[in-house]
Amino acid sequence: MNIDLLYFDGCPSWQRGLENLKSALSAEGIQASIGLVRIDDPEEAERRRFLGSPSFQVNGIDLWPEERESYALSCRVYNMPEGMKGAPNVEILRQRLRVINT
Repeated sequence: MNIDLLYFDGCPSWQRGLENLKSALSAEGIQASIGLVRIDDPEEAERRRFLGSPSFQVNGIDLWPEERESYALSCRVYNMPEGMKGAPNVEILRQRLRVINT
């Protein structure tokens, strides 16, 4: 399994997202290669259909897909049981990874 974590340098949450992803993979016993994909400018965000930082793509498919009319360098928020957060928690990542890994 290949997982890309898309982010931009100004995002305060991408490193927490990476930590949570590694924890979720370990807890699920999933072997995966994690690629860090830095989005550098608005043109690249548009070209890559960047949904915000951090974004998680497994084999090119976003774990939280959504359609948009435009894409930009922006932070992404996730609706977690404890409220809106800048990165998904470990348990929610585990749930998404289970679905994609079956």
